[in-house]
Amino acid sequence: MAASSSHFVTSTISSVRMPRLIYGTAWKKGATAELVITAIRAGFRGVDTACQPKHYTEAGVGTALRTILAEGTISREDLFIQTKFTSLDGQDPASTPYDPTAPLATQVVQSLERSLSNLGTPYVDSLVLHSPMRTVKDTLTVWKIFEGFVASGKVKQLGISNCYSIETFKTLFDSVSIKPAVLQNRLYPESGYDRELRKFCAEKGIFYQSFWTLTANPTILRDRAVVAIGRKYGKTVEQMFFAYLVQTGVVTPLTGTKNATHMAQDLEVLDMSRLDKEDADVFENFINGASSSS
Repeated sequence: MAASSSHFVTSTISSVRMPRLIYGTAWKKGATAELVITAIRAGFRGVDTACQPKHYTEAGVGTALRTILAEGTISREDLFIQTKFTSLDGQDPASTPYDPTAPLATQVVQSLERSLSNLGTPYVDSLVLHSPMRTVKDTLTVWKIFEGFVASGKVKQLGISNCYSIETFKTLFDSVSIKPAVLQNRLYPESGYDRELRKFCAEKGIFYQSFWTLTANPTILRDRAVVAIGRKYGKTVEQMFFAYLVQTGVVTPLTGTKNATHMAQDLEVLDMSRLDKEDADVFENFINGASSSS
């Protein structure tokens, strides 16, 4: 399946062309390569991974990329590859991908070197700090090294994940030379759906990447009004939720489905007409206001 130009958006911060829907590779283990190949052949052009062996098999993504690129129909420039630096707090001591005794700056450099080796590519399109460091000082230390990667051409844009404090995110944004182009968070009711953060992202041209988008929102997917919307458009409730999020213009969902049929259904969302206002408002009430009646 060829990817349409409508499936992408260009960041005003980094000028990087990003897909509106990204394939997530957490917890895929030995199936990572096969699933990424299936996803790209289905039409996905964005892949999210991390240099965190505990949860990601980054080398499997690299195997998939070599297979796909060898076929000759898709070039590296057609793809958006995003990886992460994960601090020691998020690593399994038995599989840390860098020297845990080295200075923080060295750990960051070693992590990216490992990622580029795992992925078999001279650059990544997006490098994300997996979560804020324990201190602002350490977060900014990591970011300074990140900025050097951009200057060297090894990284095209920067982002941060698991940052649920608007104060922390604003401090980062205000303190750095190269601004975060993406914020990747779990979109779920316990965080108030990150209303303040998403508003800030919209104001600054930052794309909000959502993960656990379906898993964390069973109440929305079971809602009677949402089920009725799915019937109206002839789509699944999952497709309708993704469609709403994509059509906000700010949210880029990650989907980690292992099912080829679901991959195809997810991608159909990108070609859907805009939801009628009354239908979008049903989702809007969940995400930005009072929920619909179940």
